[in-house]
Amino acid sequence: WLKRALWAGLGLFVTGLVALGIMLAVLYPQLPDTSSLSNYQPKLPLRVYTADGVEIGGFGSEKRTYLPIDQIPKLMRDSLLAVEDARFYEHHGIDPIGVLRAVLSNVTGGRTQGASTITQQVARTFFLTREKTITRKLKEALLSRKLESQLSKDQLLELYMNQIYLGHRSYGFAAAAERYFGKQLDELNTAEVAMLAGLLHDIGELYVKPDLLD
Repeated sequence: WLKRALWAGLGLFVTGLVALGIMLAVLYPQLPDTSSLSNYQPKLPLRVYTADGVEIGGFGSEKRTYLPIDQIPKLMRDSLLAVEDARFYEHHGIDPIGVLRAVLSNVTGGRTQGASTITQQVARTFFLTREKTITRKLKEALLSRKLESQLSKDQLLELYMNQIYLGHRSYGFAAAAERYFGKQLDELNTAEVAMLAGLLHDIGELYVKPDLLD
């Protein structure tokens, strides 16, 4: 009976792999065009300045100051990666170690953890819905691998750090620094940087509508 059980288990495993392969083959042609991210133009608020260059107001539903990755302080980048995706520069869009760690933590009753990488969150933010279905998760995984083949790690991190919603209509860490501390991002101290990096767990992964690409 043990041998029969092992063969049955192996058969189910192989069948599952075949079914998964078929699903991925069907879903891949349905993936959206991601080429727009190579030259992403976000919605920026209208800013009003005095004749001598002093900003006196801003208009728009979304507060955002877009910063290239080399203008985002290293401390802010490192703090975010430590909180969200410590293996970001090592994996290829999906982190098997992170998935295993999250499963073990959730199964053993530890602190509930997610397994989404920053690349997966970029894919979800720009192209997918928040529905919790197997199809959506598979599309997210395929999109992550596609994005990793089209964009560099720094490009993906730049998109994430400028687009993620951080509350009070603030999109991106530069806008959040202005909103919560009244400072530029490079003026924050270590405690303030840590607070912004931890905001994602307090606010949750809030979905940003994909029409921001329009």
